Amino acid sequence: MFVGHIALGLGAKRLLPSVSLAMLLVAAQFADLLWPILVAAGVEQVRIDPGNTAFTPLDFVSYPYSHSLVLLILWGVLLGVIYRTFASGDGLVVVVMAGLVVSHWVLDFVTHRPDMPIYPGGPRVGLGLWNSIPATLLVELAMFGAGVWVYLRATEARDAIGRWAFAVLAAFLAIGYVAAVGAVPPSIPALYTPALVGAAILTAWSWWADKHRTPRAA
Repeated sequence: MFVGHIALGLGAKRLLPSVSLAMLLVAAQFADLLWPILVAAGVEQVRIDPGNTAFTPLDFVSYPYSHSLVLLILWGVLLGVIYRTFASGDGLVVVVMAGLVVSHWVLDFVTHRPDMPIYPGGPRVGLGLWNSIPATLLVELAMFGAGVWVYLRATEARDAIGRWAFAVLAAFLAIGYVAAVGAVPPSIPALYTPALVGAAILTAWSWWADKHRTPRAA
């Protein structure tokens, strides 16, 4: 899942209007931000296996530290506490940030085949939505549309940048997501390098667009 994770980050702006959208998206995608780093370091393993599921050619051989439920709970609490300590906020910040990190496992549990670890070395589960491309697209794009709608209801543009930077970002994510369906990377480095570059661009772009928007009055 990709834009489904982003959808929850967008929706969380309603709960944490003072937190940058970039930070909310980092929390929602934390597992996928940590994963390419660990793959590049050889700590976690993935294999290119066309046909592994209808939606993706990747076989997630081992990713216990970035994608297990127990570790994501710990990562989520840690991220929330760090943000509250060095930025601002109350207990709600910790709860929402941790919830966004853990939500990654829940959504991946729905989409992945049984390869999602509950804890390192523990059982692996998954419902396999990725075995159907139409069903996956329907679920993720519906979630993304809902997330965009909630974000737009929670914020308003302060200027043209706030209006158009977010609109282009949303269109880019939706189009890019659909265009990437079934794409087979030629190598593992060709998988994790664009992932890291793309994450940096998304974080900067979402921060920029959100900086030019303001929370709507309740």
